[in-house]
Amino acid sequence: MIDSDEKLAAYLAIVRAAAWIAVDTEADSLHAYPEKLCLIQISTVDGDRLVDPLANINLAPLLDALNAHQLIMHAADYDLRLLRKHHEFVPSAIFDTMLAARLLGERLFSLGNLVEHHLGVKLEKGSQKANWARRPLTERMEQYARNDTHHLKPLADKLKSELAAKGRLAWHEETCARLIEDSTRLDPTDHDFVWRVKGSHLLSRPALALLRALWHWREREALAANRPPFFVMRHEDLVEIAVAAVDSRPVEPLVPKHLSDRRREGLAAAVKAGLALPPEQHPDIPRYKTRRPNEAERRRCTEIEKRRDARAHQLALDPTLIASRATLADLAFSWDTHAPQLMNWQRELLKP
Repeated sequence: MIDSDEKLAAYLAIVRAAAWIAVDTEADSLHAYPEKLCLIQISTVDGDRLVDPLANINLAPLLDALNAHQLIMHAADYDLRLLRKHHEFVPSAIFDTMLAARLLGERLFSLGNLVEHHLGVKLEKGSQKANWARRPLTERMEQYARNDTHHLKPLADKLKSELAAKGRLAWHEETCARLIEDSTRLDPTDHDFVWRVKGSHLLSRPALALLRALWHWREREALAANRPPFFVMRHEDLVEIAVAAVDSRPVEPLVPKHLSDRRREGLAAAVKAGLALPPEQHPDIPRYKTRRPNEAERRRCTEIEKRRDARAHQLALDPTLIASRATLADLAFSWDTHAPQLMNWQRELLKP
């Protein structure tokens, strides 16, 4: 485990000189709130290493060294978001093995499936939900973490060869670049949206006011306990309590039995505060503008969908890789407006 500046400094020369680098990360999102980046796994021709971001070390030199390489990763979406959020790291280029497998038409594209299919190696799954903030890591956790990057180079080589043979290597390069762009964009927090949990769209304005108060109470509890919010109370419970309280029905039967007396008092205070808000302070009910496509748009959408499905069948691809249903509707409304938002290979496949 690299857990000191001295160990990291000694390792940097290996990273900088590496002909290839495979990277993965582990977080503690199932065990802490907010989540933390707990582990960075790195494989090079020199072997597999584990870097401890929780140790008091300066990761900037390592991240700079990684940025000079194309990084081999698998299903990089979450890892990219994690590294951008916690360490402001955006890689210059990646080779995502999951995206490669999907662009080759493979239907089973988890790392375990791909490694077993292409390399004949069966990976252990036992530590997927482990608490990666614990120290020291168990031997089993270390082995699991190393396996996440150990096989990525030979797997990437096989997939890259197949992509080149099918003329899809440029598709993959463009898709990986789009993944980096989409996963590392920091959108501003919409404070009127974050508390609108599943089921909130059915609530009245008074119930929304109460739900908002309950959500903020749960958020404070989760942060204080360093536990994910669902450990405090489920979304469904918040919605049911908000509806019951506004309808003047008893709330107590809906409160989870595991809630402590202190939390019950806090919940009761949140209910009281939400009910006391005057109507002018109640949240608005979102009004989503939807336009009904006219007959000409429906015909165009059907034509584009047929082209998409025919090309997907011809290429043995999942049709949604080429374009989602929502994208088809946008293209049918205005091809000139929405086609430039597609990747080049998608646009070529969809053209008449």
